Amino acid sequence: MDWDWLWEFLEGMIKPVAALVVVLVAVILSYFQKLGLECEMVYSVFRAFLQLSVIGFVLQFIFTQKNAVWIVLAYLFMVSVAGYTAGQRAKHVPRGKYIAGVAILAGTAVTMFVLLVLKVFPFTPRYIIPVAGMMVGNAMTVTGVTMKKLRDDIKIQMNLVETALALGATPRQATLQQVKRALVIGLSPVLDNAKTVGLISLPGAMTGLIMGGASPLEAIQLQIVVMNMLIGASTVSSIFSTYLCWPAFFTKAYQLESKVFSSD
Repeated sequence: MDWDWLWEFLEGMIKPVAALVVVLVAVILSYFQKLGLECEMVYSVFRAFLQLSVIGFVLQFIFTQKNAVWIVLAYLFMVSVAGYTAGQRAKHVPRGKYIAGVAILAGTAVTMFVLLVLKVFPFTPRYIIPVAGMMVGNAMTVTGVTMKKLRDDIKIQMNLVETALALGATPRQATLQQVKRALVIGLSPVLDNAKTVGLISLPGAMTGLIMGGASPLEAIQLQIVVMNMLIGASTVSSIFSTYLCWPAFFTKAYQLESKVFSSD
């Protein structure tokens, strides 16, 4: 069996291991400041090393395969993890993990389909998996924040919502302001990032291309595409999540589900 790939991998890990010096500094500072974060720092770094190493080997395998099924499986795995994580943030939303997962799937799938139709990216693992990962990650954050904020706002303003329902408003009409507020708060970080991209720090995709030898002009072209798709996927996912939340917040008689808003 050819083990050259393993030795090559181990040689490449010399620099990442050397970079642990800065983590050691953080651990020492945490100890002297009595923060109690030393074990968590070590565990976090070890887990990051392990996860990234495993995903590296998995991607290496997928990149060598010709079957598109592996692309779809990797994408669905990312969506599943993202849905679970976003649902954990909005833990008081009934079926929150399912709602978040479906919303993230819808937003990222629609965005990816448009990009493929426009031939912005070729349908190959080397392009689709990293692009999908960026979209899913951002959609996860925005969706989780939107769902949590929507539920919290409705809870705070239950009297206003119930009054609107009593006057004949539909659930959508009664919670219109809460939905708008939740979406604005959820999408604001993505939009702020787009406004300041390149001015405060260089984004990851652009940095990776430049460090890989691409010209800055080529790098910014890709980064513009990335920013556009992140805004599109996050917006679709967050809006879709609000529509999916309504059945969990209201009864069939258009009344608030009191048990949803009774827990903290």
